[in-house]
Amino acid sequence: MINKLFTFFVRHLDPFLITVVGVLLSVGMVVLYSASGQNFSRVGGQLLNMGVAVVVMWVAANIPPQHLARLALPVYLLGLGLLIAVALFGEVSNGARRWLDIGVTRIQPSEIMKIGVPLMLAWYFDRHEAILKLRDFVIGAIVLAVPVGLIVRQPDLGTSLLVAAAGCYVLFLAGLSWKIIASMIVLGAASLPVVWGMMHDYQRQRVLTMLDPSQDPLGSGYHTIQSMIAMGSGGLFGKGWLNGTQARLEFLPERTTDFVFAVYSEEFGLFGNLILLVLFVLIIGRGLYIAANASVLFSRLLAGAVTLIFFTYAFVNMGMVSGVLPVVGVPLPLISYGGTSLVTLLFGIGILMSIHTHKRLVKG
Repeated sequence: MINKLFTFFVRHLDPFLITVVGVLLSVGMVVLYSASGQNFSRVGGQLLNMGVAVVVMWVAANIPPQHLARLALPVYLLGLGLLIAVALFGEVSNGARRWLDIGVTRIQPSEIMKIGVPLMLAWYFDRHEAILKLRDFVIGAIVLAVPVGLIVRQPDLGTSLLVAAAGCYVLFLAGLSWKIIASMIVLGAASLPVVWGMMHDYQRQRVLTMLDPSQDPLGSGYHTIQSMIAMGSGGLFGKGWLNGTQARLEFLPERTTDFVFAVYSEEFGLFGNLILLVLFVLIIGRGLYIAANASVLFSRLLAGAVTLIFFTYAFVNMGMVSGVLPVVGVPLPLISYGGTSLVTLLFGIGILMSIHTHKRLVKG
């Protein structure tokens, strides 16, 4: 009886992914304990977030891909409707309108689109696989542009970047011509002056701060400067767990969320960073393997997009913490404190497991 129950719960879980994810979550708890000043309440809150996220991952792993395909359009339309509701009725916090009060709790609908957009695009291209034309990619670009535009309007630069990246990955994996991609890059570069004029003051300041944090060391450049000090002071092997001065003396802002990588770097050094990078690469490599071996286009596109979203989270966070990219509020995957991003990421991991373990996909 116990063996049957155990088999039921683990039959759609990928042992490799579960192991690496478990190690990363454990590392996250260790770093969070230090970054929060040994705050058990903060750690307990993250354990609760982790429990919810793992349940979501298990549910996603047990949903056959053909059922995910049937959910694509409803999930996308639901997310789009909620984004419109945010624009009309959303709560304003710190100058941004991102949250929607639904009575029992507040939700951030933009998070839905991190999965909803690639799900919708993968479903669309799968349905038109036999006759893919330029028109289909134009429609895909519109499907992507509408939610991204609504998210940018909130404004939420970090989430809009992740949603845009997720959609672009699907367009690329679906076979978008390199000539068109090159043309889009050239067009994007040419439109930078226009985009710069449309950006909010705080967004422009983030870019300027990235180029020269020292121009405002006590203001917009403070986060980047303190983060770089923490990372540099870690050296090869770090100062040791709980011995990071930047976090312990509270010089480092947002040290449990966006800048937790700086805390990790100071305490575990370059060697610890390399281990963390290896763990991320293992997840990304496994995800790409699952995508390459998926049986149909829908599964390949969705698995590839989910994997590359994970890569984008890690790349952008590490880039902004080290001063290479602007500060855009993207957490370090499976390490930073927070429930929303953790649920989104583990839901994506669950999708990878579903695609891998459900060997046969019946098109919906």
